[in-house]
Amino acid sequence: MLPLFLGGAALQRRGKACFWVAQRFTAATGGLFPESALAAEGRCGAQHSNLNQVPIPMAQLYVGTSGWAYPTWKPAFYPEKLAQKKFLNFYASKLNAVEVNYTFRQLVKETTVQNWIAETPEHFRFTIKAHQVLTHIRRLKGAEEFLQRFLGTLEALERAGRLGPLLFQLPPNFKADQSVLSEFLKSLPRSVRAAFEFRHESWLTEPTFTDATCATLRERNIALCVAETEERNTPDVVTADYVYYRYRKPTYTADERKAMVARIQEHLAAGRDVFAYFKHEETPEGVLYAVDLLTASSNAKPEA
Repeated sequence: MLPLFLGGAALQRRGKACFWVAQRFTAATGGLFPESALAAEGRCGAQHSNLNQVPIPMAQLYVGTSGWAYPTWKPAFYPEKLAQKKFLNFYASKLNAVEVNYTFRQLVKETTVQNWIAETPEHFRFTIKAHQVLTHIRRLKGAEEFLQRFLGTLEALERAGRLGPLLFQLPPNFKADQSVLSEFLKSLPRSVRAAFEFRHESWLTEPTFTDATCATLRERNIALCVAETEERNTPDVVTADYVYYRYRKPTYTADERKAMVARIQEHLAAGRDVFAYFKHEETPEGVLYAVDLLTASSNAKPEA
């Protein structure tokens, strides 16, 4: 059986003639490319018309916050008497994605993942923050074995079609090293969507940013995490066929939120899925911003 996270990567070994089929099918099926599809395709020979006819889904917007288990969101978001064990189910009735941050410190158990799946609708997506062993301890070096272990904990989400991009947040003292980044990305299966948040200025300074950082990400169709904080704003540059935003400021004006909607509409019109997450915190402002953004973007008319 072909491992779930090796869909695109495994096909590359069959040659470049197959790879365009992998890309088309992976896009249409959410990242999976079963061996049966390859066989039906006559080993990517002349008979590729069936996959040409696979409908490509419309671009989707996923909005949420970086967590959901906050009793202090009552009563502005959660009903006053709602039990905490029902928080995720209620959250998923208002938003369609969440960024899970506790996976930075511990590997998630399959029973936990199954509970997440049971408590959320089919369209809901879980973005998973990469474990600190990968980003802060190994610092992307010699991390292949742990990466496979980490990905193994997420297979249930992948099988259920609930896995969003993985977030790799590099530490603030991790200076730009394109060779390390490039080598690490080789071990990341092409069927896995991911976003990288760079917090040392050297990654984002020209000409390194355009000539190296963005080029490396584009080569592997990896999103640049556009993080917006009080201290630093990542340039809003597209490096993949999906985009990833982290809105981390404590407050946003109506005009700032209107600009978010306009930018999101540009991405959707261009066929790019959008993943956007507001800061969690004990106060409910972030989750209320998220609901407002999802509602406003859904009601906005795409530009002609």
